[in-house]
Amino acid sequence: MKIWRGFRRLGKRLRWPIRSAGLNFALAYGLVFIISAGVFLSFIWWNTTGQLDRQVEAAVQVDAHDLAQRWVHGGPAALALAIQDRLDQNVEDDELYLLVGPDGRKYAGNLPGWPVVITQMDEFYELSIRRDGFRTQAKMHAFPLSEGFRLIVGRDVRGRQVVRHVLTDTLIWAWVMVSLLAAGGTLAIRRIFRQVVRSIARTTSAVAQGDLSRRIPLTGNETDLVAQTVNTMLERINRLMDGVRQVSNAIAHDLRTPIARARARLEDASLTATSEDELRAAIDRAVLDLDHVTSIFEALLRIAQLEAGAQRAAFTVLDIPPLLEGLSELYEASMEDAGLKLDFRIGALARVNGDPHLLQQAVANLLDNAIKFAPENTTITLSAVMQKGRVAVSVSDQGPGMSEQDMARASERFFRAETARNTPGAGLGLSLVQAVVQLHGGTMELSDGKPGLRVTLLLPALQNAKTLPA
Repeated sequence: MKIWRGFRRLGKRLRWPIRSAGLNFALAYGLVFIISAGVFLSFIWWNTTGQLDRQVEAAVQVDAHDLAQRWVHGGPAALALAIQDRLDQNVEDDELYLLVGPDGRKYAGNLPGWPVVITQMDEFYELSIRRDGFRTQAKMHAFPLSEGFRLIVGRDVRGRQVVRHVLTDTLIWAWVMVSLLAAGGTLAIRRIFRQVVRSIARTTSAVAQGDLSRRIPLTGNETDLVAQTVNTMLERINRLMDGVRQVSNAIAHDLRTPIARARARLEDASLTATSEDELRAAIDRAVLDLDHVTSIFEALLRIAQLEAGAQRAAFTVLDIPPLLEGLSELYEASMEDAGLKLDFRIGALARVNGDPHLLQQAVANLLDNAIKFAPENTTITLSAVMQKGRVAVSVSDQGPGMSEQDMARASERFFRAETARNTPGAGLGLSLVQAVVQLHGGTMELSDGKPGLRVTLLLPALQNAKTLPA
């Protein structure tokens, strides 16, 4: 434990001093580039020098095999003659040979004697030897012959050493040039990174000061992905702010009338009421107006709670048919009083997971809206069927309906279509229904009933749940 704490303290002391994200990113890019170039050039050096070694070893093996054939056909004399012929024809003076007898006496070759270090007959040796008064590097292989004779075949690899040094110097300089290029790329990457950060900073600073119309310009490179993400976020913020402004304006508009009416009635009662009964009647009317204001705020709080998902505690597995049957019985009488007819249709439905009270309230809101807008002597339809693995509950009327533009905004708070301007309400009914459906993982769809409006609630059915008969 003490050792771990010591490492932590040491890590804090040795913390990386650079705090610039752009510089760190650029340095990381340059470091990776330099290391990659070093690995690549090292592989070239290793492969090239290895190829030179393999060529020397292959030449020695071929030469030794040919000399072994001469030994088989002619013995020591033929082999000595073949070695001398090779030395005479060796213009580059890089071939090395030595033939010794059982007693160690030299029979042929250009080596002064058998090297002490060569003790094995199955491997190559690379060692320093003296030739013609100077030292050089040689690669040699010893081969056993019959009758106790031994043969050494090798190559002077002094030229290979020169090539290796030239290649090493070339690759080192190439690595230096690559490092300089990486340094230039590091600076370029840092500049691009800083430009992106500054562009984002300028845009977000303007947004922070209230200019929600500012967007990050697109440059046509990889940084556009970040710019598009930030721009999408700003678009979302702008829409949310517009929604807040619209809701604020709607609240002010819808609450001003009942509050002003209640104030006017109380003020009029305080000035003109001549009896206690008149004063009480004015207070009661004002209370009704204020109750309407309270109901609007309660609806807003209810929608906020539903959108926050705070009502899932009452979820249970439930059957939709009994819920809809109870609503149809409840609303059938009120529809008859309004001169309307209820057409109730229900098919075989699967069970859903949800809150029965919330779903009942959502369908009741749809029926209330249908009653409000349906003309007299028309039919309101309440139906439920299975649709692509979901329970589809629909309420349709034969009223004025909505335009496509109004249907797109129908679930917004306080939104009221042109056809609903003269009807009572606060424009929160469909917002509440939308919140209930989203809480249950479903969707609400509005369509043209031709005539009228059809509102469909699509609720996800439970998997492996049995379909209940109608």
